[in-house]
Amino acid sequence: MNKKELLKTIKFTLFSISAGIIQITSFTLFNEILKLKWEPSYLISLILSVLWNFTLNRKFTFQSASNVPVAMLKVFAYYCVFTPLSTLFGNRLVAMGWNDYLVTGLNMLINLVTEYLYQKYFVFRDTLNK
Repeated sequence: MNKKELLKTIKFTLFSISAGIIQITSFTLFNEILKLKWEPSYLISLILSVLWNFTLNRKFTFQSASNVPVAMLKVFAYYCVFTPLSTLFGNRLVAMGWNDYLVTGLNMLINLVTEYLYQKYFVFRDTLNK
C-alpha cells in the first residue's frame, strides 16, 4: 500500500470513528433514555452516522466532486443490503441474549470494512481526488 492509499485509509477510519461516536451516542440515548427496543435504536442511529460519514468521506477522504445525488444513491443501495442484513443479524443475537452494545459494535465493525471497500471501488472509483 502506497503512502497516499494509507492516508486515505486512515482518514476513512478516523471519520468512521467520529460517525461511530455519533451512532453509539444516539443509540445510547434511544436505548437507555427513551427506552426504545434495539431495532429502532439501531436503525435511527445508523441513519445519523451514515449521513455524517458520507458527507465527510466524500469531501475529505475520496475528494470526489462527482454528482452527489448519484453517489448518495449508490451509498443508499449499499444500505438497502447492509441494513436489513445487519438488523436481522442483530435482532437474532439480541434475542439470544447478546449484549445490545456488543451487537451494535459488531455491526459497526462490519460496516466500517465493507463500506470502505464499497465506496472506494464502486461509489468513488472513477472520481477519486478530482
